[in-house]
Amino acid sequence: MISEDDPADGWFPESVAAGYDEPGGANAPEVVTRAVDVLEGLADGPVLEFAVGTGRIAAPLAARGVAVRGIELSRAMAARLAGKPGGDAVEVTIGDMTATRVAGQFSLAYLVFNTISNVTTQDGQVDVFRNAAAHLRPGGLFLIEVGVPDLRRLPPGQDTVPFTVAPGAGYVGFDQYDVVTQEFTSNHVTVSPDGAGRFRRIPFRYAWPAELDLMARIAGMRLKHRWADWDRSDFTAESTKHVSVWEKTPSA
Repeated sequence: MISEDDPADGWFPESVAAGYDEPGGANAPEVVTRAVDVLEGLADGPVLEFAVGTGRIAAPLAARGVAVRGIELSRAMAARLAGKPGGDAVEVTIGDMTATRVAGQFSLAYLVFNTISNVTTQDGQVDVFRNAAAHLRPGGLFLIEVGVPDLRRLPPGQDTVPFTVAPGAGYVGFDQYDVVTQEFTSNHVTVSPDGAGRFRRIPFRYAWPAELDLMARIAGMRLKHRWADWDRSDFTAESTKHVSVWEKTPSA
């Protein structure tokens, strides 16, 4: 960890935030546009993004005229939002998405890019759902984008699944699972051209779609949509991720 990193920023300090907006992958314009299209279509009033980060989604959504607020733990990440088109319209509250409250009621709360898994206990994940519901007006929606646990690729006796092996780029990424606790770590090994290596290990907790549905019920919400991706394609046994939307029930 470099000297500029603030421990209060958690797993996303300055050294991570500095490269978070690099082109490609989740930052590719076509990926961002599909997500923003869906969120804009679901919004019927102000929206709230949990773990707003650098504003990858919030800024372009705000640029379309949607009133967006955000909660973000890392000041290093949030500091990059205002410099993006639409970003200066997004008001960010620094805090933990399991408990931090902002004023107002929202038509939509959302949490993208596997970030529910950054909360590493079941109780904490339930608290995320409860906090989302507390911010929603009756009939409001809560959306999560998250991967499906890759356990089908684990043969007996193995606990590790590679997700990227790119020798030319000097990078290997793999997940290591504990199927008893549902905890896993994402491990990133990078080797620079001069031979210097860097290893980064981040803890997560996976949850199956059905478990997330139960968390939603605990928080007074029920499933409204489940898609395989932002293109609203059908979720199937072969899907590697899901975009799920729960609706706050009138009595909640």
